[in-house]
Amino acid sequence: MMRTVLIVATLLLGVGAVMAQQDVAVQQQNLMKTQGKSMYGVLGKMVKGEIPYDQAAVDTALTDLGGEVTKIPTVFTPNPKQDVVNANFGSSQKIWQNKADFDSKVPPVTKAIADVKGKIKDAASLKVSFDAIQEKCTGCHETYRVKLK
Repeated sequence: MMRTVLIVATLLLGVGAVMAQQDVAVQQQNLMKTQGKSMYGVLGKMVKGEIPYDQAAVDTALTDLGGEVTKIPTVFTPNPKQDVVNANFGSSQKIWQNKADFDSKVPPVTKAIADVKGKIKDAASLKVSFDAIQEKCTGCHETYRVKLK
């Protein structure tokens, strides 16, 4: 009887650990998706002319993006060691092998966002600002993001 209880307890701990790892991966993915909505769903679509230029939407997207980017080092502290099921992108294990470098990528992005706030007045200035922010994001994506599909 005691052996059965031990086996069941061990299995439950294992299942709990897997679920916790998946929750961490989901939190990380959700953070990046939220940023993507501001960056590509609003600003990027305006740059491409897919949606009309809207100053209030630009300002909101920049504020949201700036707030979310600062959360990256904290949200990416635990290593889930697995990706979200059916995700297109995942986190490279390089993040946790060189966490200091990963974390160092955030301040340039937040600075780029802060530098363009208040300077965007039309579609042309949005394009320049979008490219400046995108350049800082890409450095991290190339090293620390993995295409899964």
